[in-house]
Amino acid sequence: MSEYILSEETRDKLRKVSTASVATALYKRGLRNQFVQGVVPVERKAVTMVGQAFTLRYIPAREDRNPIAVFRDRDHKQRVAVETCPEGHVLVMDARKDSVRDAAGIGALDMPAYFARPSAPTNLTLHEAININVPIACGDAAVFPGDVMLGDGDGVMVIPAHLADEIAEECTEMESYEDFVLEQVNGGAGIIG
Repeated sequence: MSEYILSEETRDKLRKVSTASVATALYKRGLRNQFVQGVVPVERKAVTMVGQAFTLRYIPAREDRNPIAVFRDRDHKQRVAVETCPEGHVLVMDARKDSVRDAAGIGALDMPAYFARPSAPTNLTLHEAININVPIACGDAAVFPGDVMLGDGDGVMVIPAHLADEIAEECTEMESYEDFVLEQVNGGAGIIG
């Protein structure tokens, strides 16, 4: 896991910036594949999701290892990941691009959550939760434990942990400038210059 610890100051700055600004700032640093492809909010929330990644990796299930009874096991990796995800972190699951169950229940929770699409309950035993807090792929983006996840209405960005503070600072300035430009344009100024 990353040694980086997300400060409340950086978290607060990131809550006020958009995935678009983060994408631009990362792109300037040569990072072009940090947007988690194909995910949307389960339900729109007023708050921007910001937290360090705590990961769970799945592999294809094998019938001799994954009968329905495994879900009763208190040490099942999926259960352990949900129960041990540190407060303020984001549980990021490599579900092999498969859909997510229980979208209505997840959407009703008082927290932002993202998914590719809902599914029927039949996917329960298609995957085996195999590793907790290891590097994973999520929506074609690499996610390392401790990376900073930022999610808004447009989707989710992965900010490498070692860049989080400087990205927060740069994007805060970028958003302030964009607010100024919008104010000027709304006052009748042209968009050029």
